[in-house]
Amino acid sequence: MIRHAILSLAAGATTLALVGYASSRAATPVDNSPVYRPVTSDLMNEVIQPRHIKLWLAGKAGNWTFAEYERHNLQGAFNRMAIAIPTYKGTQVTDMLDAFVKQPFADLDSAIKAKDQVAFTKAYGALTDGCNSCHLSTDHAMAVIKTPNAAAFPDQEFAPPKP
Repeated sequence: MIRHAILSLAAGATTLALVGYASSRAATPVDNSPVYRPVTSDLMNEVIQPRHIKLWLAGKAGNWTFAEYERHNLQGAFNRMAIAIPTYKGTQVTDMLDAFVKQPFADLDSAIKAKDQVAFTKAYGALTDGCNSCHLSTDHAMAVIKTPNAAAFPDQEFAPPKP
C-alpha cells in the first residue's frame, strides 16, 4: 500500500512537471522571436478600416442585416483596440472613442434599425468625421478617411440576399 502511494505521488509529480514544461514551451515561440504586438496603425489598417468600408457598402446597398453586423463588429473592434492599447500618446483610448465615435455609433444603430438610408448616410458621415477629428487630434492629419467610392471587396455581395 505504501509502495502504491509512493508510485502515485511520483506519477502525479511527473505529470505536473510535464504539463508545466509543455505550457512554458507552448508560450515561447519556436525561434525565440518576440511575440508580434500590433500597434494602433496596424489595427486601424487591418481591422478598423475594412469594417468601416464594409459598413458603408452594406448600408448603401440597403442590406440592413449586414450593415448591423458590420456596425456591431466595427464598434467591437474599437472597444477591443482600447483594451489592447489602453493609451495613445498619453490619452486614454476609451476617452477618444467617447469623444469621436460614441454618438455616431448610436446614430448608426438607430438608422440601421429604422432602415433609413438618409439617416444612415448622415450617421456614417458623422462617424467618418469623427475618425478624421481623432486623426487631427493625434497628429495624423495625413490619414484622411472618406466615404468609399468603390467596392474594396469585389468578391463579396453587399446587396441583401434574395428571398
